Amino acid sequence: MIAQILVYLCIGLFSGFMSGMFGIGGGSVRIPLLNLAGLPLLSAFGISMLVIPFSSSIGAVTQRKNIDKKIAGYMIIGGTLGSVTGAFLAGLIPTLALAVIFVVVSIVTVFGMYLDRIAPKLACKINPSSWNIIAGSFSLNLITGMRGGSGGSLFPPFLRVMKLDIHRAIATSLFVTIFTAIAAVIIYWHRGDIIWLQAGFVLIGAVIGARIGSRISLKTKPKWLEIGLTVLVIALAFIIIYKAL
Repeated sequence: MIAQILVYLCIGLFSGFMSGMFGIGGGSVRIPLLNLAGLPLLSAFGISMLVIPFSSSIGAVTQRKNIDKKIAGYMIIGGTLGSVTGAFLAGLIPTLALAVIFVVVSIVTVFGMYLDRIAPKLACKINPSSWNIIAGSFSLNLITGMRGGSGGSLFPPFLRVMKLDIHRAIATSLFVTIFTAIAAVIIYWHRGDIIWLQAGFVLIGAVIGARIGSRISLKTKPKWLEIGLTVLVIALAFIIIYKAL
């Protein structure tokens, strides 16, 4: 029993650290680890969603000065709609097809993060309008929501495409995932997918990890945050497709 508690605490600690450090919801890290620890996939989805509002809140409060509230408002609208739709559709689309879509979107989104340096003329043509932000956050959350995520793993690079610097992108992503996760967790809760004992230990670890990760993130140079986020998103994408094969 003690060993199991330590496993769930460590899963929470690690995923929470990643959440605070890079502005992701943490589900892309947490779900495969919870599944590997023996939880059914839908329970891993539900627990991950339950944890996100708490861990993201810690990170958002720590980095509150960098939150772009106007853009966050548009993302909450689109992201919440996408998250709820994705949660309803979870498990209905073949895993491999969903994994391939996620990998393609991840690569395109990460490429977009460096667009101002790779293709500056094209980057200048991108209009970070309210409709583009709402549509983009809806699409990302729909895709990630179908695999139990909150969209957080793709929000920071998407926000870089929308011309936010990396620190503002991370802080805004943390703030937005609070709301997109709450919308989806209600569905998992209603379906009875959340196992509360394990969820409690994961939550404790995630809150601690998010606090540590957020404080380190604020002190990290933008270049290293961008590199770390790139490696993390691509690695998670290929881990997902590997598990789907």
